[in-house]
Amino acid sequence: MRKLFTTGVFIALLICGYHASAQQDPQFSQNMFARLPVNPGFAGANDAICATLLYRNQWTGFGGEPKTMLFTADMPLDILRGGVGLSVYAADQLGAEKNFSARAAYAYQANLGSGRIGLGLNLGYHQKSLNGSKFIYNDDNDNSIPIGSVSGGAFDLGLGAYYQTEKLYAGISTQHLTKGDINYDNISTTLERHYYLMGGYSLDLTSSLTLKPSVLLKTDGVSVQGDFNANVLINNRFWAGASYRLQDAIVILAGLEIVPNLKLGYSYDITTSDIKTYSSGTHEIMLGYCFKKAKNVKRQFHRNVRFL
Repeated sequence: MRKLFTTGVFIALLICGYHASAQQDPQFSQNMFARLPVNPGFAGANDAICATLLYRNQWTGFGGEPKTMLFTADMPLDILRGGVGLSVYAADQLGAEKNFSARAAYAYQANLGSGRIGLGLNLGYHQKSLNGSKFIYNDDNDNSIPIGSVSGGAFDLGLGAYYQTEKLYAGISTQHLTKGDINYDNISTTLERHYYLMGGYSLDLTSSLTLKPSVLLKTDGVSVQGDFNANVLINNRFWAGASYRLQDAIVILAGLEIVPNLKLGYSYDITTSDIKTYSSGTHEIMLGYCFKKAKNVKRQFHRNVRFL
């Protein structure tokens, strides 16, 4: 989630040596296809090797609007009795600021009732950089404002629990547990803790139609944001749906399975907040690949007493 700052306000905060603490994690409208970045307990849950690429251009036409690319991949690893995964936020830019984050995840998977539960953690590194050359200065000799590119980073940690059956999933997680301080030049930023609650269900309407409602709630302890979604899967290949994000946007989604195991999705956010006056909406593209390895069946031989 992002909070919008005008250039003037941002510069004023830098001059004052402001210690920033706000919701820094990017948001995605197609979050139901990328659960690992917010919940490490998801790693290996689908018992398949999966990779997803998401690109989001938020508030198009605003100028300096957020742009984010996310790559995520996970797979089961029987030797570790669970799954492993990787999430990378790259090309994440908001005005003069850029972010890079990489997290490696592990989840212990165990059977529970009619489904499986995953208890996971992720370890990573979060880097922020600021390009001071993009600012217009009233005083070129003010050392409080960087005139070039400066950057800094911090260690990152997250925990999560994820439960999944054939029809439903639910998860709870937290990110930035260490509340790492990122210091670069005269600027200090804190990675505030984020908390997530997710859930979804598959309801067969007919033999060719499946309704898939889902929800993602997130908070940093100060504000709360929620995504409420419903997709309809058609012939197990095409999908279309809509989402509502509290006090922010109405989202239209659509996608298809291009070839077996390869999916392409698109979403468009219709901004409902005051920013709608300055923005023509938000575009997001998703590309996902997922397949299950064929399990080796161990051949067994038995001696028949009739044929010794």
